[in-house]
Amino acid sequence: MATVAGAASPLLLLLPSPLPRHPLAFPPRRAAASRRVLLQPPRAGRPRLRDRPPTPVVEEDELGADEEDDVTPPLRLLEPPQEDDPFPPEMEPADPDFYRIGYARMMRAYGIEFLEGPDGMAVYASRDVEPLRRARVIMEIPLELMLTITQKPPWMFFPDIIPLGHPIFDVIESTDPETDWDLRLACLLLYAFDIEDNFWQLYGDFLPSVDECTSLLLAPKEDLMELEDQDLATKMLKNQQRTIDFWQKHWHKTIPLKLKRLAPDHVRFLWALSIVQSRSVNLKLRMGAFIQDANVLAPYADMLNHSPDANCFLHWRFKDRMLEVMIKAGHAIKKGDEMTIDYMSGVNSSFMERYGFSSPTNPWELLNFSSDAKIHLDSFLSVFNIAGLHDELYHNSALTLGENTFVDGGVVAAARTLPTWSDGDVPAIPSVERKSAQALQEECQTMLESFSTTIQQDQDILDSDGHIRRTREIAIKYRLHRKLLLQKIIDALDIYQDRILF
Repeated sequence: MATVAGAASPLLLLLPSPLPRHPLAFPPRRAAASRRVLLQPPRAGRPRLRDRPPTPVVEEDELGADEEDDVTPPLRLLEPPQEDDPFPPEMEPADPDFYRIGYARMMRAYGIEFLEGPDGMAVYASRDVEPLRRARVIMEIPLELMLTITQKPPWMFFPDIIPLGHPIFDVIESTDPETDWDLRLACLLLYAFDIEDNFWQLYGDFLPSVDECTSLLLAPKEDLMELEDQDLATKMLKNQQRTIDFWQKHWHKTIPLKLKRLAPDHVRFLWALSIVQSRSVNLKLRMGAFIQDANVLAPYADMLNHSPDANCFLHWRFKDRMLEVMIKAGHAIKKGDEMTIDYMSGVNSSFMERYGFSSPTNPWELLNFSSDAKIHLDSFLSVFNIAGLHDELYHNSALTLGENTFVDGGVVAAARTLPTWSDGDVPAIPSVERKSAQALQEECQTMLESFSTTIQQDQDILDSDGHIRRTREIAIKYRLHRKLLLQKIIDALDIYQDRILF
């Protein structure tokens, strides 16, 4: 190489000169190799090379007899590597169809199916999924299919389906930016139902009707009294009146027909508001260089039910504006398992107010005790193999894998809600602990007796064959779940007294 490079100009250092035939006897080439020349200075980084020029045509009679029989490929050890241009002259979009006007991408699902469950449409696994170190995508919902509105003005809609001058925009503009996010999204949902050939006109078949909806916004006053929770009933009556006042203010007799047909009566608007509250999510959406807080109605993802031990979560992929539903890392999924997400950490009354459901094993449920009796927190946690700080309690899930399924979210809620005291590793005095546990049991029994019905009577109402309104059914379940939690605490205190000396 020293003898070859010594006579070459600096411009040709990037390309080899023809090699001598001796002393290295390489097979001759079919055609003379052409040199690559840089027509312009290289950019930052690696040099940019032009495409190889076409091979010149050589007559067959010019080739020697040895060259005609030679099929050995030319030697390329000393030629520059062939590589793609790292600086393309034009930037091509990753998904060109996404930028077409009126184009809508499709939703994609992997290894799941949508089936009718005990509480409506739900998402179930259609195959086994082994636990992985990384999260796995099971659903992709593009931005074009979602209804999205930013939480603060100036309002930004995705997709931008509201034309200029439409009266629904004036209705949205009149809302309070701090408190009326649900009213704005409900207006957007009603308008989407009115657009011809809009996706939400078809997806509306998957949404519950007025009679099927469990939201307490649609519950009459007698159903709210079935809750036997005065604070929750009063709050829902105020929410209903707020919605009706908003509808009466903007849907009066003199409004245009294109606005009146969106919500001809207040029940229609109450239904739209209940859909928004129970099925929307709050996301931080990154659009280019901006991060915006938005309220989103994501189709198909809204079928995911809540679980405090969820196996999935939501992720916003800003590169191509896609909402992903992903299986958590390390979770094993069996065929037929329900796919769930964690809505929030809250008490049952909060779930009832927004979503219209409650759970007897909600680990975040709280009860108000008035007794001065307290049990030792560390001793109670050790009896039921519960660990963690007082605000972040969890239990060993291995206990529920065997025949004993007593330890669940209800016991964790008991550890969180019972009046306790803790003094490090100082053991509790058994006689004092039993006396405190019995006092707490008596207060729980008093709470149970304050209800107008018993656990068995509520269960009989729910199991009866007669028709029952969905809102009345969910109200009875709410009070039943509170009773079951009280009974769970009474039983847990019995076990605690038996094992206090172990």
